[in-house]
Amino acid sequence: MSELSSLQIRMIESQDPTLSKDAIILEQPNHKGLTLKWWLLVALNIIFVLAGQSVATLLGRFYYEQGGNSKWMATLVQTVAFPILYVPLFFFHFSNDSSGNPPPISKPSFIMLVAIYFVLGLLLAGQNFLYSIGLLYLPVSTYSLICASQLAFNAVFSYFLNSQKFTILIFNSTITLTLSASLLAVGESSGSTEVSGAKYALGFACTVGASAGYALLLSLMQLTFQKVLKRETFAVVLDMQIYTSIVASCACLVGLFASGEWSSLNQEMDGFKKGRLTYLMTLIWTAIGWQMCSVGAVGLIFLVSSLFSNVISTFALPVVPVFAVIFFHDKMGGVKVIALLMAIWGFTSYLYQNYLDDKRKSAAAAVAATEQRQQ
Repeated sequence: MSELSSLQIRMIESQDPTLSKDAIILEQPNHKGLTLKWWLLVALNIIFVLAGQSVATLLGRFYYEQGGNSKWMATLVQTVAFPILYVPLFFFHFSNDSSGNPPPISKPSFIMLVAIYFVLGLLLAGQNFLYSIGLLYLPVSTYSLICASQLAFNAVFSYFLNSQKFTILIFNSTITLTLSASLLAVGESSGSTEVSGAKYALGFACTVGASAGYALLLSLMQLTFQKVLKRETFAVVLDMQIYTSIVASCACLVGLFASGEWSSLNQEMDGFKKGRLTYLMTLIWTAIGWQMCSVGAVGLIFLVSSLFSNVISTFALPVVPVFAVIFFHDKMGGVKVIALLMAIWGFTSYLYQNYLDDKRKSAAAAVAATEQRQQ
């Protein structure tokens, strides 16, 4: 995919300074004439995100249902399978070396990169730990619906950190999703997970906090791409994900040993209702599921945009409660149905705003290309 010239980018930026260079390049006229291979790759990565996130969430709930109780182990499996990402990273670096692409003009210092990966990795570990607590104390359907609040948090953080325009549709999405999460908070703790009111409240608070942390992490990563790395290639995104996962996995290992949960893992394995082999396979496939989701998300960032990747990740959330009702017999009472409809409405508002933005960027790119040809 060829990039726009610097003149075209400056002309489009002058018409709308809120557009990033990455977004402008993606919306060039050639973007409309994409090949069948490109569309197949996008569809494949969407399937990775939907399938990986659904499988990992359901297996995480299955781990608790069958006798697992280590919150740090449930957190560790969300990042520990990062070595899988070295396969596409090696392939991409090999392709770049073969194509003879010139290296970037300047790169951030090693110390700066280490500091960025360390901070983002700790944030990743923290929000994953909060997700684990939420999944422990909440039914899968309630947990997934509360996670939809990440779009509301994403709108707020994007406004302050990434200069995102706060339109009426995004405002509507923020309010609707917040009310949807609040409705679940005051509703009964129905479902296959029977816990006390205090633990249900703790699970709700941790899941909301994890959603906020995830939204903040995405905004900080986008800010890093724009202000520090100043490039958004597949290799750079994979590097970001691998090194932050290394930090997060190390932090989880420290938590696993410091909390003393490590000493009870063998006993937990023996007490697993489906047996030791199922225990190990549950953890392995949960880790693979999360990395499958991560690879799909990275692929969508590379092929389309980081915003589109986040939208697809959020779109996967309503899929999980459907499977939770089938496999875990969660109850979908009136409160949850209303909350689900509100979440879908909020998501639709957010998606429609993206559609309007894409039309505006495409029109601006077409005008810039026409003016350049006339010069």
